[in-house]
Amino acid sequence: MTTGPRVLGVDACRGGWVGVVLDDGPPTAHVARRFGDVVALASAGGPVAVVGVDIPIGLPRTGRRAADVLAKAAVGPLRSSVFLTPVRAALVAPDHATAVAVNRELAGEGTSIQAYGLRHRVLEVEAYAADAGHPVLEVHPEVVFAHLNGAPLTVRKPTWAGAALRHRLLADQGVTLDGDLGLAGQDAAVDDVLDAAAVAWTARRAAAGTARSLPDPPEDLGDGTTAAIWV
Repeated sequence: MTTGPRVLGVDACRGGWVGVVLDDGPPTAHVARRFGDVVALASAGGPVAVVGVDIPIGLPRTGRRAADVLAKAAVGPLRSSVFLTPVRAALVAPDHATAVAVNRELAGEGTSIQAYGLRHRVLEVEAYAADAGHPVLEVHPEVVFAHLNGAPLTVRKPTWAGAALRHRLLADQGVTLDGDLGLAGQDAAVDDVLDAAAVAWTARRAAAGTARSLPDPPEDLGDGTTAAIWV
């Protein structure tokens, strides 16, 4: 059982986006093709105070984001799960080859096809957050799980042991994921739901004013925006 304001944690999934809602009752979940639609479904039971999402928020103009570097250090052995966010000019490039060239020029290194592949989701969340009317925070689930575990995890989330460990870490915090959560027949894998729940846990901390940012304070990107991964 959770307590406090209604919050939402969101992660990308095969069906689009999956969101886990934490409020005064058991966790529930929703899947929708569009990010804003997941928030709308979650808000049907009452307005959400904070939305967390596992997607970069705040694109650098040059160089690496401090948030990504600190997140990699925080997750240790599973650091490959943290993508280095491309510079904005690379993310809006027409193809991956161009993105690599642009990022190499502006950041001194190329960018992975996985990071470039997130471009539509990154820009979708950026557009939503611009006039959301409530905080939309970037959260990396593996950073959350390392925090809850008191040390970086060493087992990956798609494995049985990895899923069981993450499920237990959430349950120890009162985030008990039982039943189908309303997701029967939906395109959301087990690790997607666990990740969304971890993000929701941080959103709940943010609503209570106890979340902390990597870096602290958030990095000033020099164009009126900031970047931080919250936990």
